[in-house]
Parts: sequence; C-alpha cells; structure tokens
Amino acid sequence: MDIDDLQTFLAVAEYGSFSRAAERNFITQPAVSKRIAALEAELGAKLFDRVGRRVQLAPAGTALLPQARSILNGVDEAKRRIAALSLEITGPLRLGTSYHVGLHRLPRALKQFYTAHPGVQLDLRFMDSEAACHAVEQGELDLAVVTLPHGAYPRLQREKVWDDPLEIVVAAAHPLAAARQLRLQTLAEYPVILPVPGATTREIVLAALAPVRRQLHISLETNYLELIKMLVSIGLGWSALPHTLIDGDLKVVQIEGVNIVRELGVVTHAARTLSNAATAIIEAIRATG
Repeated sequence: MDIDDLQTFLAVAEYGSFSRAAERNFITQPAVSKRIAALEAELGAKLFDRVGRRVQLAPAGTALLPQARSILNGVDEAKRRIAALSLEITGPLRLGTSYHVGLHRLPRALKQFYTAHPGVQLDLRFMDSEAACHAVEQGELDLAVVTLPHGAYPRLQREKVWDDPLEIVVAAAHPLAAARQLRLQTLAEYPVILPVPGATTREIVLAALAPVRRQLHISLETNYLELIKMLVSIGLGWSALPHTLIDGDLKVVQIEGVNIVRELGVVTHAARTLSNAATAIIEAIRATG
C-alpha cells in the first residue's frame, strides 16, 4: 500500500469530504479521488459511500481505518526514532490545545520556542481537552496541552505544569453577589452554567459540589469558558471559572468548604518516541509554567 494513499484515506475519513481532505493535504481534489480509487482497486472493495453532500465510510473503509492508523503511526515512529539520533530541531509538530489554555497559558512558551526553532512547522489545533487527548491516543497529535484528564488512561502520559484554581462567580447584580460567604445548599437554589457532559472541568466542579450535585439546576451547557463568562456576566446563572477570566463584570462568591482546582499540563502517548521538536516545546512549556 502506498503511504500517500493511506494518508489521503485517513483525511477523507476524518473530514467526510474529498475537497477538505485535498485542502488538508495540499493537493487537488482529483488527486484525492485518484488515490482513493487506487486503494479501492488494490483492496477490491469500496471504501466510501456518498450520502447527500457528505462522504461516509463503507464497511471496508471501517475495517481499514484502524489498520491504516496503525501503519502510518508505525511509519511516523520510525521517522521520529531516526530523527532523534540527530540534535536538529526541525520538521512538523502537531500540537493540540483547548481554547482557554491556548489563549492564556501557551503564548509565552510558543514565542520562546518559535524564536529558538524557526525551522519547525507547527500544526496547532484548537479543540476540547477530551478530543485532544483522544487524538494523542490515536497518534493524530504529537502532544496536547490541556486540562489533564482524570481516570485510567494507560496509553497516555500526563505531566502537570499549572494548578488552575476555579472560583464560584456570579454577575455583579446577582442576588448572591453581596454575600461574603454562602452555604453550599444556598448555591443549589440558583441556576448554574457548566461545561457539557463528559468534559473534565465539569466533573471537577461537580465533584467539589458533591453534596448538592443532584439538586443543581443546570440551565445552560457549553465547553467555551469565555462564553460561560459572558452568560454569567449577564445574569443567566452562576458558574466556576479560572482566575484568568475573572474581571469587574463578575463577583467571586466564597462557599464554605469548597475548593475547586483543576490541573493543566502536557499529555503525550506513553508508547511513542517524542520528536526533537516535541521535546523542545515541552521544555519551553516547563520553563514558562
């Protein structure tokens, strides 16, 4: 099998579009069609079905997908091991990060890294922390800088760089804004705005509020902390936000016995060799953390 054909197959599978796969691989759409046709001819099976305007995996494509990822990850691993024998820091670097971490924690490290290593081609992808961790597991990213996941992830290595305390906040005109300290039960009487189910930050907040978790009225859900801040500031509910987002539009409310802290840091694959570029940017993140 041709490596370029497999890479194109993965791109079409990921984006559900021949045109977007062409953009991602910097080739023409006819070239994408030609590569997929070559794979289908070699395998003797149809890999994709066209459903409306989208392209979906056919049964043969579904069977090929994990094998294609495994083959390409093996090729990448061989390249990294050979490149690591030299001290040169160049080549591609695929880094995933959440919007909040990317905006508020990474800029200094990225500036330091790029100044020292201008030959690196950075592929920076903004996504939810959970999606970034999954992409590292699948070999789609070299590393992620995100909210560190809880639970057992045997294929991931996690390194904490920052503690990120969260405060309970309300709008300045909220009924709770004037209180110096509240009982947890009082907080449960008002609507709350939280990240979506499955988000690590949501579980951290709910764990800290465990005694009233089942009594909470969750009025709105979104994974964008900046959007949560706006919704809180206009009085649609309370939430828990990091210090970097708290300004004059919000009022911090102290809750007796509640301490909410999430950990931010670097996630890598436990079984993969880090490229020189990945190692260098992790060192820059540690130095600026």
